[in-house]
Amino acid sequence: MTELEVKIKDIQSKLQLVLKKYAALEKENQRLEKEVRKTNEQFGQQQQIIDTLKQQMEITKISAGNWNDQDKKEFEKRINSYIKEIDRCITLLSE
Repeated sequence: MTELEVKIKDIQSKLQLVLKKYAALEKENQRLEKEVRKTNEQFGQQQQIIDTLKQQMEITKISAGNWNDQDKKEFEKRINSYIKEIDRCITLLSE
């Protein structure tokens, strides 16, 4: 076997090794992407639970009457923003 043939076979074996590593990395990448999607879904679900619990906590505060001045101001701001949004919607619907 000539020196050129030996080098070609060496290059071929290295290329095969690179292709195997590439395939393994592609498979790992797909697995990690799937894991990221799953984690993002779980995060979204947890965020929804947190939002629901915050709303329930606010409702409990409102119904119990345990408000401090800061809570009252925040509640008024939120109500005012809802009213403004409703007014905008009514304006758009009446056009």
